[in-house]
Amino acid sequence: MEKRGAKYHRERLGEALREEIETIVEGELGDPRIGLVNVSSVELAGDSRSARVMVVVEGNDDEATRTMEGLSAAVGYIRHEIADRLHLRKAPELVFVLDRSEKYQARVDELLKRTRKK
Repeated sequence: MEKRGAKYHRERLGEALREEIETIVEGELGDPRIGLVNVSSVELAGDSRSARVMVVVEGNDDEATRTMEGLSAAVGYIRHEIADRLHLRKAPELVFVLDRSEKYQARVDELLKRTRKK
């Protein structure tokens, strides 16, 4: 059973990471491969040593692939900046994952509308 304080701390850290990563990606990365990106959530592991960063990329699949390559190349810089800004001894390992839940949700809604019309 996880202590309530540890869970609360991890949630706060995850939200702080999300905000800082979004700020860095939107304004400070000069990589031309990175397009319009929104950080939808950050899921920290139980020990806070690694984090899955869920990102939503605007555009088609080709642009999403290029953006994910650019983000993967910038992981070291992003980790360094996060450790500096949030005063962490060791920033978590970041893994960027493409979040397609909005597209799936739109497709399900479209299919539900079609069945209601019939």
